[in-house]
Amino acid sequence: MLRFMSAGESHGECMVGILEGLPAGLNVDVGFINKELTRRQLGYGRGGRMKIEKDTVSILCGIKGKKTLGSPVAFSIKNKDFKINELPPISEPRPGHADLAGAIKYGFSDMRCVLERASARETVIRVAAGSICKILLREFGISIQSTRISVAGETNENMIKEKIDMARKQGDSLGGVFEVRAANVPVGLGSYVHYDRRLDARLGAALMSIPSIKAVEFGAGFQGASKPGSEVHDVILYSKAKGFYRQTNNAGGLEGGMSNGEIIVARCAMKPIATLGSPLPSVHIKTKKKVKASVQRSDISAVEAAGVIGESMMAIVIADAFLERFGSDDLKMIKKVYKLK
Repeated sequence: MLRFMSAGESHGECMVGILEGLPAGLNVDVGFINKELTRRQLGYGRGGRMKIEKDTVSILCGIKGKKTLGSPVAFSIKNKDFKINELPPISEPRPGHADLAGAIKYGFSDMRCVLERASARETVIRVAAGSICKILLREFGISIQSTRISVAGETNENMIKEKIDMARKQGDSLGGVFEVRAANVPVGLGSYVHYDRRLDARLGAALMSIPSIKAVEFGAGFQGASKPGSEVHDVILYSKAKGFYRQTNNAGGLEGGMSNGEIIVARCAMKPIATLGSPLPSVHIKTKKKVKASVQRSDISAVEAAGVIGESMMAIVIADAFLERFGSDDLKMIKKVYKLK
């Protein structure tokens, strides 16, 4: 089993990750990981934090001579903006954020104890872990990419920038939609046997775990629900060169909880970011009096960056399902098994 865990707070000393279950013998390119971390910081509408941090990964253990040892790989990314003990307490919860529910759950009167962990800063570790998984999948010709589809319902690049600029002036924020695609995924990853091994369920949970994601669909998704089966299901064809293949891909590469050999296609809807420059009404957690929600440094829109995070989450899940099917100890042995599929 490929397992991933992150630790760290937004303004803590560093973010830390552990990736367990990688096979021995995988060459880990730190330069590639750092390029992926840079991609996460890009996109029109990002906030001031992106100007402060220069995210680079430090491998702590699990790798010798650039190759994995089969033991857990631990890594860290430093926070230049390290001032968690100097920042003021927060008592005005933001609608749409974890502030209030988290404070009630854990008994905090200072909601900074919540937002420091609930911050999207945590996703920097997801991208580092996902980048390592991408390196593994690349050994077998599997690639994962994302595309920003829209921001606030707009698809034109110039209009998107105008909407973001307007939202910034108005103290507002914007959400949008991005798509993640995994190509050359072999048939049979996942399972129809148990609900928790279904690949679509695992991918759905991973993508929904990204902060601000409120909906995920695969293939035709919601549009397929309004059409008859004859217009939705993908006709099966066969040729000696391709083997089994489909005319269309309305299933989004997933059938019965398993990959079917077509491109896996997932689209994610990202709500507007909860922090607003012109804050909404809220209630003081101690006095219970009406107040304005707190204003924290934040992005106006981060749909493009969320797509990069989506790539990483998809890479982690597909790598786990791949190792489940083809073995997980020694990369050379996995390649031998894979050739026999």
